[in-house]
Amino acid sequence: MLALLLQMTLKIERATDNGRTFIRLVGRVDAEHLEELKFQVSAEAATTAIDLEEVSLVDVEAVRFLVSAEKQGLEILNPSAYIREWMNRVRGNKS
Repeated sequence: MLALLLQMTLKIERATDNGRTFIRLVGRVDAEHLEELKFQVSAEAATTAIDLEEVSLVDVEAVRFLVSAEKQGLEILNPSAYIREWMNRVRGNKS
């Protein structure tokens, strides 16, 4: 398992199981982390899942990234109720 700590607010753990990549996020996801997160998911996007079980806070740019990632086929696992609701609102407000 590969772990990467960004700005002491986000930890990214990457693991592979049976050809599937799991990216586990721990902490707070802000816009400043998105470049690294995009890099982490870009290699195997079709077989990648992002686990949000340990995410405490997100900003609007992170939510937009998650909505976009999900539209591209990435599975978003274990988002808190507030993150899922926010994602649904962002998805519904595309005008």
